[in-house]
Amino acid sequence: MALRCRLRSLILLQQHRLFSTSNLGSDSKTLQASKEKTRAALSVICSEQNPERVIDVCRSTALSPESHLDRIAYSRTISKLRESNNYQGIRAFIKDSINQLTCRSERFISHFIVLYGRGGLVDDAVKLFDEMPDMGIERNVKTLNSLLTSCILAGEYGEMKRVYSEFPGKYGLEPNLDTYNIVLQGLCKSGSANEAHSILAEMERKRIKPNVTTFATAIGGFYEEGNYVDVGKMMQLMKKYGIEPGMSIYNVRIQSLCKLKRSAEAKALFDALLSRGMKPNWATYGHLMYGFCREGKLDVAKSLYKEMVHRGLQPEAQCYFTLVYYLCQGQDFDAALGICKDCMLKGWVPNITTMKSLVDGLVRIEKVDEARYIIRRVKQKFPRNADRWSEIEATLPK
Repeated sequence: MALRCRLRSLILLQQHRLFSTSNLGSDSKTLQASKEKTRAALSVICSEQNPERVIDVCRSTALSPESHLDRIAYSRTISKLRESNNYQGIRAFIKDSINQLTCRSERFISHFIVLYGRGGLVDDAVKLFDEMPDMGIERNVKTLNSLLTSCILAGEYGEMKRVYSEFPGKYGLEPNLDTYNIVLQGLCKSGSANEAHSILAEMERKRIKPNVTTFATAIGGFYEEGNYVDVGKMMQLMKKYGIEPGMSIYNVRIQSLCKLKRSAEAKALFDALLSRGMKPNWATYGHLMYGFCREGKLDVAKSLYKEMVHRGLQPEAQCYFTLVYYLCQGQDFDAALGICKDCMLKGWVPNITTMKSLVDGLVRIEKVDEARYIIRRVKQKFPRNADRWSEIEATLPK
């Protein structure tokens, strides 16, 4: 209850700031206040467990699909409601959002079509697509692509195939490169990567040249299904189209091998790339470290981390989180502490479960002062969890 009150106070404070700056006559100040208001709403959305409260916060924030930050809030809200199976709430929220639009456009409607899919309501997405002319908005290939994406997000791959096969002819829409790439993504996610060949054949008939995304998607799908012969075929086919495989393609191959617990093969491929003068990026190292961690080869993962840092590559947060988690699982708390410190210097903190595991491990190896340091930093970063961490701190040895 205390946490909820603090969250409500936060959103009310941000709303007050917005309203207090609305008369300053400064567009930049109003925009900044609006962003602060959305950030406050996002904080509540991520923490609140009551679906009705989540919807109330979004409605009071007056979100707009025109803002990138607001679109993130929309997506988090829909995901939260889907987790609680509140499909009625999803429908009502999206319909209200559409009704409140001051300017309806193809771009905004496409956004809500995708949101229906994120909420697992493909029938509603199709209905909205069908109703577009009644709103005075013309359907086009972009809205078709949004509908296909909606089907994938909902996991309705059969419906994706139906939309792909029927809607272009029914509505006079000509698929483009994005259409084929989206469909190919859905096919690979549904275990039908073998249909990539027919997609590529159709693209050739339509004289639509595939791009790196096309081949990366197909290659990832073939690896997922253990079809290494077709991986080789795709690599050869790229040459036909004059596409030189760069790190984006090899990252897919390395990631796929690591997912299959074939990290040694991924490392051999990595070493071959280095010998050819290719430059890996942080994602390459991230895939390899994840793979070796999953296989319990933490020394290799630590070595890769050092090599990555030596090359001056800056990984994203998830790379650090993965290493800290697996190092704690392997009870290498000294190494986990060092990487966690690097991570926190960038303003990132692993989830509370991982951090609790690290704190407990540091206590076991008699590094209580380091455990207290970690707790202080986490409390500074996430004051809403301060009470919980204070309880943990109180149990540490004196």
